[in-house]
Amino acid sequence: MAAAAVVVTATRGLFASTSKPAADPHGPAVVVVIPHGTDAAGVAGILAKDGVISDAGRFRDYAKAQGEGSDFHTGTYSLRAGTDWDIIMSNLDAGPAPLPTKKLFVPEGFRNTEIAARLPAVGISPRAWTKAVERAVPPPGFGHHQNMEGFLFPATYSVTKHETAQALVTQQLSAFRNNFDELDLHYAHSKNLTDYDVLIIASMIEREARVPGDRAKVSAVIYNRLHDHIKLGIDATILYHLGSWSATIHQSDIDSLEPYNTRKHLGLPPTPICDPGLASLEAAAHPAHVDYLYYVAIPGKSAMYFTRSFADFKAHGG
Repeated sequence: MAAAAVVVTATRGLFASTSKPAADPHGPAVVVVIPHGTDAAGVAGILAKDGVISDAGRFRDYAKAQGEGSDFHTGTYSLRAGTDWDIIMSNLDAGPAPLPTKKLFVPEGFRNTEIAARLPAVGISPRAWTKAVERAVPPPGFGHHQNMEGFLFPATYSVTKHETAQALVTQQLSAFRNNFDELDLHYAHSKNLTDYDVLIIASMIEREARVPGDRAKVSAVIYNRLHDHIKLGIDATILYHLGSWSATIHQSDIDSLEPYNTRKHLGLPPTPICDPGLASLEAAAHPAHVDYLYYVAIPGKSAMYFTRSFADFKAHGG
């Protein structure tokens, strides 16, 4: 009789460790994050902590009895409390479903504050993103600049549902670095321009050129004026200081000694004035080989008028 009792007790123990409770899905979906390197016991602990299962040890033993646990994938899952354990294990074997994404379109020529204004549409806090930008540093070769204007590359970004502001900034900086690395900067460097100078020039080209064919010509005007020690006189730099591309420039703005007033100060403004795209970066690295010093927008025409003559410039409305 004693031996039989022992057998019955052992059988009950085996049954308890390899059985599962009846499925009872209830409550809202729970976001469960399984970190890299988590074993089956760790997965069971996380599922229990997040309320998906009630008994981590029992789930672990059940998974082991089914030959499961060694192929569970890490990542982020959406699971409901009380879900059938076989379904949970099937999900963990398959790996997390792709998270919902939204598209963030950042046009060429946006300044960082304009990017921030678009972030609520993709579920990212503008304040958190701005703080992440403030903590960021330029890529190697650009020195250390407090102002990160120009480094957040214009592109269309896929933003996942739970993506952080820091992750988006990292994406943007990576896109900038990948595109900037494509440039041949030998000509710009031969003119004693730094990589940061090229970025600043590109930002002005982005705001000034009205059609693609104007970019290299605007770049030439900037190069020629820098060479001849002529003030750039680019109104877009004043508008950047004013905080609006559509602001009215008054005489007081033209007379101001603020550092972005390129009508008053020789040389480049202290920072980029927007985030330029690849075409403007390429134009900044390779200006047209022309002697132009002036350009003016002609009413009714898309392309601007370029000239070396100040009298010609004035005659065309400059």
